[in-house]
Amino acid sequence: MRIGILASGGGSNLQAIINHFAASPARDAAQVVLVASNRPEAGAMSCAQLAGIATHHIANADNGQSLLDALRTAGVELLALAGYLKLVPRVVVDAYAGHMLNVHPALLPSFGGHGMYGLRVHEAVIQAGAKLSGVTVHFVSAEYDRGAIAAQWPVAVLRTDTPQSLAARVLAVEHRLYPVVLEAVAGRTLTLGTDGRTHGGLPAHSAFAMNDAKPFFSLH
Repeated sequence: MRIGILASGGGSNLQAIINHFAASPARDAAQVVLVASNRPEAGAMSCAQLAGIATHHIANADNGQSLLDALRTAGVELLALAGYLKLVPRVVVDAYAGHMLNVHPALLPSFGGHGMYGLRVHEAVIQAGAKLSGVTVHFVSAEYDRGAIAAQWPVAVLRTDTPQSLAARVLAVEHRLYPVVLEAVAGRTLTLGTDGRTHGGLPAHSAFAMNDAKPFFSLH
């Protein structure tokens, strides 16, 4: 399956996705073919160029049609948001309904919605006194962070945490969980049903699919 990535930042999730598929049993069945960004200077664009992946600059004036044309020209079948900070145009959301995913650095539906991104999320988690945060991978809908949840993984909030320290631990989980979910959707073992709910599960070789998988945090 041909995967497209929308990104606005440094590209660490993009690099994790590239690395995952390079080493995965699914590497012949899925590949990243296009990276698009609203910021031509974004690290994700450099990351893509170094990996030999085509790039596309999303102009501020683009109502979504130019982006959609670029995705279709590249033959993108699955679209993933990796630190993309703009609302995806409705024309793109509709075209990739059930085939577009996003990763959010908290356990949705808490600490999500418009304006909740980056350190703002972790600041809100700590200020609320939450004991658990985590990562959510969800299908994209027309509203920020409201699509069907595909997978979640918890991360403990420590008494000594700052937004920066919590962000670092959450990001480490993003780098492991997001590529696995993309692989599952690409392999059609995880799908979005007509009932608006996700069906299926993660690849059997993934630690996230195992009942005895250990969370990537300590409660101590």
